[in-house]
Amino acid sequence: MLEPFVYPAARLFAGVDEVGRGPLVGAVVTAAVILDPAKPIVGLADSKKLSEKRRLALYDEIMDKAYSWSLGRAEASEIDQLNILHATMLAMQRAVAGLHIEPDMVLIDGNRCPTLPMRSLAVVKGDSRVAEISAASILAKVTRDREMAELDLAFPEYGFAQHKGYPTAYHLEKLATFGATEHHRRSFAPVRRVLGQ
Repeated sequence: MLEPFVYPAARLFAGVDEVGRGPLVGAVVTAAVILDPAKPIVGLADSKKLSEKRRLALYDEIMDKAYSWSLGRAEASEIDQLNILHATMLAMQRAVAGLHIEPDMVLIDGNRCPTLPMRSLAVVKGDSRVAEISAASILAKVTRDREMAELDLAFPEYGFAQHKGYPTAYHLEKLATFGATEHHRRSFAPVRRVLGQ
């Protein structure tokens, strides 16, 4: 259930959210979604508050019913080059640029907006207040979780499918034992320490 949100004056809104700012490995993944008012989606909420089963069901429904959707990303190498904040902004720009319809306004989860060619508004806790941002958070999370499951097949010793690359005690222990993969973010302190930089 979404909290109340008063939409600014505009006709076509895109919601944008990111997943993966905190992990030590992999890309930061963003999504931009324009919902179709004629095809409402019941049960949208912050992706972190939904069960995996519910997220997957909503993911398929969003893909099916959204007016337009797009994914954006910034790879670990870009995160290392730019820093996580600037890489996240770049990934958000890429998601918005990938929409096949240009929205009048973009609503972004959080407290800052990337530079965009249209009006934008940062909405704190937007993923639990704005349906479009909630939909974007679900697409981004399911996409990134799937990538971590694939990475887990390539590097089973790290447990990526479980912790999704976040710096859990288990992940830090495996990082210390096996070292960093090419997918680890070298600019993040725990990885830097392992690499002795």
